[in-house]
Amino acid sequence: MIHEFHLPDIGEGLTEAEIVAWLVGVGDTVTVDQPIVEVETAKTTVEIPAPFDGTITSLVGSEGDVVAVGDVLFVITDARGESTLPDVTTPANGPVDRDEPAGRGTTRSAPEGTRRAMPGVRKLAGELGVDLASVVGTGPGGSITADDVRASSAGHDAEDATRGESTPLSPTRRAIAAHMTESWTTIPHVTVQAEIRAEALLADRGIRADTALPLEPLVAMAVAPLLRRYPEFTDTYLDGSAVHHRTIDLGFAVDTEAGLMVVVIDDIEQLSLSELTAKFERLATEARERTIDHADTIGQTFTISNIGALGGGHGTPIIPVGTSAIMSIGRAVLRPVVEDGTLATGMVAPIDLSYDHRLIDGSLGQRFLADLVTVSYTHLRAHETLGSISYAVFCL
Repeated sequence: MIHEFHLPDIGEGLTEAEIVAWLVGVGDTVTVDQPIVEVETAKTTVEIPAPFDGTITSLVGSEGDVVAVGDVLFVITDARGESTLPDVTTPANGPVDRDEPAGRGTTRSAPEGTRRAMPGVRKLAGELGVDLASVVGTGPGGSITADDVRASSAGHDAEDATRGESTPLSPTRRAIAAHMTESWTTIPHVTVQAEIRAEALLADRGIRADTALPLEPLVAMAVAPLLRRYPEFTDTYLDGSAVHHRTIDLGFAVDTEAGLMVVVIDDIEQLSLSELTAKFERLATEARERTIDHADTIGQTFTISNIGALGGGHGTPIIPVGTSAIMSIGRAVLRPVVEDGTLATGMVAPIDLSYDHRLIDGSLGQRFLADLVTVSYTHLRAHETLGSISYAVFCL
């Protein structure tokens, strides 16, 4: 029996994925749940398994192609019969097999007179002005690949040496672009800046014997009480109303090879510093390895971005859609400071707070930052008096 396996909705609410690697070849015999292809979404990389025992008769699409949910990924023949991929010009009037497991795709023939090309390939063809009807496909089953489209475009425009090449964005970068555009065009941003004394914060990184603590959990412990004091910074604007959240669910920006990702830790007030640190380090590793669960990347009510880890100073952080504020902390540097009327030197870190002006007035934003600065100075005095104590102890 013939089965065309279509890219399913893998539960992330995403509409497409990029083919990373084929794990089998045409003619291979596969067993149920054997991984067939590895695909990358905007959040993670997943393996898609065979829905049943059978033989692979066609792989549709090349590595790097973008596939929409519902598009054919591969064709598999089970033990009941033999198959080849239907010709791309075969009329779609034959019988349709409905024996595939629920949720794993449907069986259908290609529309009459169409050329097989993935959505990303069709988009690229449109950008380059290439008529797919004139392109000879070199992919599996005669499908048209991105390289076929580029080769056709190069042939048409060889005389134009100044024309640049269009490179499709990865799913992650497209998702980032869409989220940034939505945020910047729908949320009235206000960004305010301050500087905090960072000596105590940096000293607290050394309380773990083997390796330094990451900065993010320490900052989170200092910020959490302020978010409880100023709940507007964890609200969500929705259709003229402010949605209030009972728990403080913090998002942490993580730099990965695929782009910036946010990992989310729920209800951090219930966690000790060691618990928060362990969970942050685990999620950050999973984000960089592209193995993180989608549920651990959504739902934050406030976001912290440590741009100082990359050498950054002041910035204008973009508010994640669905939240009302984000704070960044830059790299601490030795600066002149005034202490009790005396000029001295101290470690100073830049802080930037962006907030949704529909929910938060400028006066409230300034009070939040002023309190954070006060926390840093009070913590510094405690260090000078008591020695190293963590934000987890001091702020609670």
